[in-house]
Amino acid sequence: MPEQLQARQQQLLTHTRDFVRDHLEPLSARHEDDAATLRQAVVSAARSTELFALTQPRAYGGSEAGVLDLTVVREALAVSGLPARRWVLGPGPGFLAAASGVLAERYLEPLLRGELRTAFAFTDAREGPGTVARRTDGGWLLDGLKSYVTGGADADCFGIIARIKDGEGSLFAVVDADSPGLTVGERFRSIDGSHHATLTLHGLFVADDALLGAPGSGMPRAMKQIGDTRLAMAADACGLMQYVLEHLEQHLLAPHRSGAPLADREGVRLRYAELRINAFAARSMVYRTARLADAGENVVNEGIASKVFCTETLGHLVDTAIQLEGGQALVAGHPLERLYREVRVLRLAEGASDLLRLNLARGRFELGKGRI
Repeated sequence: MPEQLQARQQQLLTHTRDFVRDHLEPLSARHEDDAATLRQAVVSAARSTELFALTQPRAYGGSEAGVLDLTVVREALAVSGLPARRWVLGPGPGFLAAASGVLAERYLEPLLRGELRTAFAFTDAREGPGTVARRTDGGWLLDGLKSYVTGGADADCFGIIARIKDGEGSLFAVVDADSPGLTVGERFRSIDGSHHATLTLHGLFVADDALLGAPGSGMPRAMKQIGDTRLAMAADACGLMQYVLEHLEQHLLAPHRSGAPLADREGVRLRYAELRINAFAARSMVYRTARLADAGENVVNEGIASKVFCTETLGHLVDTAIQLEGGQALVAGHPLERLYREVRVLRLAEGASDLLRLNLARGRFELGKGRI
């Protein structure tokens, strides 16, 4: 748990809390109606601290912080409950982490500078055949339909997974959004305000030097990227739990129209205690997984468990808090109303909860992975 942090992590925790107080909160209040200006201001402030570089490789001037360090920072940022927290940490390499040569120069370096936006096209559409890649002179031809590409509506380039036709495995290609044969189709917004898209691939040519890794190794690379994101989401969820609990506690202790605070009622106390117990279990799970990851262990199953438990616990916590606070918590602009929309998405992002449960069981029964 956080009480067992080393001196370096305690410093990061203090630094993050100071940044929230001195920069994130005032900037969010000043630019709450102008997201573009707010993002620019937050990024500028974060660049002047060590926080922005924590997620970036040392080879590009970053500090490449460990999993536990990033868990501490992400949770501390989320305790603020502010949407602008997502812009404090600089862009990580994501699926471009292994990029070198032309790929690094054309995509990775601009990404780390904040000049390029990427999106990961992983999920095939339910209708029709999956995305396939066929060998051709000097490269590959890709055909297929990708659905629900997170952030795809605003992306400058895409990482695309395609099954190799008449071959083994899959490939991982990086392509520009304006490439011939690639159509960014329906653009849509989900309930949390984020923007996404569908992709149509028809005879999309990908040169050999646009592949990440060797042909056939696409899926393992993709799963590594997704696994890292799941644990980050779990840490963020733990911070939001603390934000909601503090908000709810203030409400329950305040005078009620009955004359006594709601916190005096036994039924309310039982429900509140359940929320705190589950939040404690979630934080314990995330911090233990982070320590195992830093020790070099394979934490695929633990990452799955953390993501499922933390996002579902957060969803239950927000829903219960709304129930206890009443109808005013559903009014547009109320902190819990906004969070209700935001956290519902988390149970589907980077793998729906039930799908991840099945993956966890497979990881244990068939692959013998994980301590769980």
